[in-house]
Amino acid sequence: MPGISWYSKDIEITVEVPDDFAAPLLPPGEDPARAALEALALQAFRERRLTGFQVRMLLGISSRYELDGFLKEHAIEKYTAEDFEHDLETLSTGSDKAGHPA
Repeated sequence: MPGISWYSKDIEITVEVPDDFAAPLLPPGEDPARAALEALALQAFRERRLTGFQVRMLLGISSRYELDGFLKEHAIEKYTAEDFEHDLETLSTGSDKAGHPA
């Protein structure tokens, strides 16, 4: 699984899901760990806790173009002026709101 290069350590999260809920929660044929990681990354991106660049690094997406396609697949199509300002601020300060290096 791709990691974020500025962190010295990865963390492992274990989630137990009852069988009755597993099928509706997980896309057919998709790796459950990957689906969970993507869901976490998408939610953090929506809440502006991760930048597009950070989502790319976390998920191993090689280009902004591919990221745009991934976001579009998940109904995140707008990149507003506010999004740009947030990304610019994150880049200029060298860290995100949580204090992680950008």
